[in-house]
Amino acid sequence: MSNIPKLRFKEFSKEWKEDRLKNVVKVSQGLQIAISDRFITYTKNRVFYITIPFIQGKKVEYIENPRKSILCNDEDILVVRTGSGVGKIIKGVNGAFHNNFFKIKDFPKLDNNFIYYFLIRPKTQFLMSKYAGTSAIPDLNHSDFYAIFLDFPSVPEQKKIATFLISVDTKIDQLNQKLKLLQSYKKGVMQKIFSQEIRFKADDGSDFEAWEEKRLSEMGSTYNGLTNKDKNDFKSKQGYPYLQYKQIFDKASIDISNVGYVCITLDEVKRQRQNKVKYGDILFTTSSETPLEVGMSSVLLSPMKRLYLNSFCFGYRPNSLELLHPMFAKYLFRNRNFRKEIEKLAQGSTRYNISKKEVMKIKVDLPNIMEQIKIANFLSSIDTKIEQTQEQLKATKAFKKSLLQQMFI
Repeated sequence: MSNIPKLRFKEFSKEWKEDRLKNVVKVSQGLQIAISDRFITYTKNRVFYITIPFIQGKKVEYIENPRKSILCNDEDILVVRTGSGVGKIIKGVNGAFHNNFFKIKDFPKLDNNFIYYFLIRPKTQFLMSKYAGTSAIPDLNHSDFYAIFLDFPSVPEQKKIATFLISVDTKIDQLNQKLKLLQSYKKGVMQKIFSQEIRFKADDGSDFEAWEEKRLSEMGSTYNGLTNKDKNDFKSKQGYPYLQYKQIFDKASIDISNVGYVCITLDEVKRQRQNKVKYGDILFTTSSETPLEVGMSSVLLSPMKRLYLNSFCFGYRPNSLELLHPMFAKYLFRNRNFRKEIEKLAQGSTRYNISKKEVMKIKVDLPNIMEQIKIANFLSSIDTKIEQTQEQLKATKAFKKSLLQQMFI
């Protein structure tokens, strides 16, 4: 069997060489530094320590006249050799490093970026994690790292592989930046919309009427989730679909592809003992580990014939969808103004809860239905761009993963 990768640039044809890392790279150990003294700080003039995770704000201590072996620069590759981050690869750091790391140095047969991509590929990451062991504090020692086999081609081919992968990473960085900008823009524009700093106009160019202040209790009513159920009722997938806590917590609109299933008896159906969720209902979580995450909401935008709600949430049903449009509700109950009111209601110490009775007392400013639709359409267009960028990012990351598997042996 030829020692060549599955995916290769056509101008190269020679077989790759195989060797242990011991014979093609060397590593140097970092400083012995007490955990309490480990930190990172940024300076152009002095040497600093680095650690995982990076921690800022500790007292700064410097190393005078450090030896060369414990210094790193932008081109050096650091490997986290102990702890939960074992195997993590770091580049682009200037300063001194401590003994949670070792630095790869002296690799004349290898291109710097080629060895970097070899180390971050899933297969190598798996081997480093395996050799580090499963003890409370995993540790990757030098001999185990050196035992890993590396297949490599000529330096020109290494450089071509690395350059191509760098271009993919550049695309990932650009998509990440684009995603952050879109998310920041959405956050800012939502704040301006719900503070009425931004107003929309009717199709004929006229102004919409002033928003009206309403209590939630004036606009709709609440209902409970599932009652009198035990764990056995949730074991079969032959029951009826129900919304799980995470579906409501994670997104402003329900993803019905992730429903759970629950056994509902014929008697419960006939006597209507369990509340069904309908299109346009807003579902709220009732508890969380922090006040900032309690009372998260999600709107059902997909009509379902029979759908139930889990016990740790409650439903809110508008009196009329002509009063509160479902797409507008998706944004209304996740905007910062409303979230602040919810956070005020959080009660507890280790786990926080809200009362639906108190939630119903919250007042909201409500535009008329036509302005609600315009607002919802505008924000939905931003969401579409965010989702498209997320899909592009996901696809590009998957492409990179595939390349790392097929461009190496």
